[in-house]
Amino acid sequence: MLKDSIKMSWSNIINNKMRSFLTILGIIIGVASIIALITIVQGATNEVTKQVSSLGADKITIQAMGTPLKQGLNERDLESLTKIENIKGLSPTITGKTSIAGNGITKTDITVEGKNEVHFKTDKKLVKNGRELNILDIENSSRVAIIGSDINKELFLGKDPIGESILINGLIFTIVGVLDTGSEFAFSSTNDTIIIPYTTAMKTLGNRNITNVDVYMADSNKSDIIMKDLKQVLNQSFNYKDNSYFIFNMEDIISTIGDITGMMSLLLAGIASISLVVGGIGIMNMMLVSVTERTFEIGLRKALGAEPNSIQLQFIIEAIFLSVFGGIIGLIVGMSIAYIASIYIGFSLTITMSTVILAVSFSAIVGIIFGFMPARKASRLNPIDALRHI
Repeated sequence: MLKDSIKMSWSNIINNKMRSFLTILGIIIGVASIIALITIVQGATNEVTKQVSSLGADKITIQAMGTPLKQGLNERDLESLTKIENIKGLSPTITGKTSIAGNGITKTDITVEGKNEVHFKTDKKLVKNGRELNILDIENSSRVAIIGSDINKELFLGKDPIGESILINGLIFTIVGVLDTGSEFAFSSTNDTIIIPYTTAMKTLGNRNITNVDVYMADSNKSDIIMKDLKQVLNQSFNYKDNSYFIFNMEDIISTIGDITGMMSLLLAGIASISLVVGGIGIMNMMLVSVTERTFEIGLRKALGAEPNSIQLQFIIEAIFLSVFGGIIGLIVGMSIAYIASIYIGFSLTITMSTVILAVSFSAIVGIIFGFMPARKASRLNPIDALRHI
């Protein structure tokens, strides 16, 4: 009985190709929307999480705005922070915008960041060519610079910039390195940035105090204790004034990003699933029309002894066929859209088996649910009434 029902269901679909395609179009759109949205959001989420994680899951960032009497941190404060247990290093950041000139080309409003050697020890891939900053550069306030990949292309295209001179805010600096190209999803892109020793930046950019410090933990499991010790030192530095500083734990940021993007994925999937419901209604409508058109066929089969269950099974199988085919086509279309988006936006494409199973199973469930009513109607037709349609 099952084999015959499958054959008849398939035959009816093949004999009505255009109507079958238009019926499954809603399923195709719905599944493609869900697959594309989930995959794109997941890919973007993974890229953002990777970029944030690359900043250091073992890192705590201090933003020290200070008070009217003391703006930012000084060298003595940094020494006090360094003495805290389970801290393996501090990396102060001095940031400003200024004009630069090199190789006969001038650029304005360029971001210049002052860093120390600790910043580069945490990630050996930051510098693509040349060398990193070292302790001597910091102690001697050396005029050396590491330029971003975009600045390298604009000022020294086709030329090795290592050893070349560059003017930063009117002062001559020697280029010692080139930063690796950052992702478009980078938490803070350095492609158009120049990094110099922070001690040099304080003089070059006119910053007397440090407002940003990255604290690298030796043991991230003790982050709560370290945060407490940091707050104690900072409270003493700013005389216990409220809102004089903020502390950010990168692990908390990563967790928050995951929560937000998870909610976004569910919301987008919910919106896209509306089109699946519409597609299911389309299947139900077509199946009801099919029942009406095939009233004589159904009546004849019942008059010849066909059981209501076999007729109901045939129509349900037909609805499942349409839904599954729509799901498979929608899966292919959705993956194609996600692939194109990944190339255009610039993130790695991630297709999980759970996503594939979700698409096919959800479309099959839609077929069963919306095919049940027409199938039941067909199975309950009175053969005498049906044969009157001759």
